[in-house]
Formats: sequence, C-alpha cells, structure tokens
Amino acid sequence: MNVLHFVNAFFSDGAHWQGYDGIPQRFWEHVQYSVLALAVASAIGLPVGLLTGHTGRGGNALALIANAARALPSFGLLVLAVLLIGFGLLPVMIPLVVLAVPPVLVTTYEAVRSVDPAPVDAARGMGMHESRILFHVELPVALPLILSGLRSAAIQIVSTATIAAYVSLGGLGRYIIDGLYQRDYEKVVGGATLVAALALATLALFWAAGRLTVSPGVRRR
Repeated sequence: MNVLHFVNAFFSDGAHWQGYDGIPQRFWEHVQYSVLALAVASAIGLPVGLLTGHTGRGGNALALIANAARALPSFGLLVLAVLLIGFGLLPVMIPLVVLAVPPVLVTTYEAVRSVDPAPVDAARGMGMHESRILFHVELPVALPLILSGLRSAAIQIVSTATIAAYVSLGGLGRYIIDGLYQRDYEKVVGGATLVAALALATLALFWAAGRLTVSPGVRRR
C-alpha cells in the first residue's frame, strides 16, 4: 500500500469529518495554537526588532540571542515546561514562541537596517520625529523583508505545533501521535498531509498579505 492509498483512505472516510476528532475540529485547534504563538512571538520580536534596527544598537546581542534560541530543541522545552508548569496550553506555547521569536526579531532588525539612509537623513533634515521616521519612512520600505520573517516563523510554528498532541491537547498532531500509537498509518499519513496543506495555505496567505500591504514601487524594487 502506497502513500496515496493511505491519503485517499483517510480523507474518504466519513468518520474523519465529524465529531470531536474530526478534521474540521482538529484543523481549527491547530490554527488556534499557531495563530496564538505567532501573535505572542510578533508582540515580542517586532517592537524589539524595529527599535534596535532604527537605533542601530543591539545587533550583536540580537544575533547571540537568536542563535541560542535556535539551538534549543522544541520537544525538550516542551517536556521541561510540562515538568515545571504542568499540563495545559502554556507549556505548548513556550517552545513555539521561543522557536518563532528569532526569525521575527532578527529579520525585522535587518530589514530596518537595510533601508537606504538617504531618505532617512532627508526626513531628519525636515525635522520629522524619530517615531515618524520609523513608521512612515523605514517601515514601508522594510515591510517585504519583515513579512518574510513572519512567514518563516509561521511555517515553523505550523510544522511544530503537532507537539501539542504529546501533552494531550488537540490539533493535527493528534492524528500523528494517535496513529503511531495505534499503528494506524492511514491516520499518520492523513495528519501529516493536513499539516503540509496548512503550511502551504500559510505561504499563500503571506503572499496575499504582501500583495495587499507592500507598496508596488517597493515590491518591484
């Protein structure tokens, strides 16, 4: 039996489309975990990246922190968080946020630092406040690269949020974990296919966001 057979058998089974263990419910749970983790990571990484990028201070510290965070194993963090905090959503959010902050923070910093200094100096010469320079001059030019950092973080979160199933939560990882335990490879392949589909949908969403929010002139450049 090949992978395509498992995929067809999983999605053609009506039992997988209803109830608390149905695809719509598990898909929605996975989206909730992913959106929450990305929102928290963005709330941490974007302001710090914008501020340090605008001032030019803290670049070395950011690189050090990012490299250290990337070296931390997500599953190891999950186990440690469960031992310290107990079961629940918070222990799942910790490794997902730690995973997502570095690409958001570092990419935002690099995006702002890469803005052509000429318009920034011209804005200062006109007497613009530093906050207006950041949000009206630097941010629109840096936005494509910032979105790429958010996209990278979102894809990593979507792929890693399956670990929620290890602590008895839901999400698409439930199919993978339960399928391995039950030796139901149809369920394992179906769950992996759904995670891949959600990752592709996330890519499409960020592409659409870029088309809507990035200035055509910046996009062409």
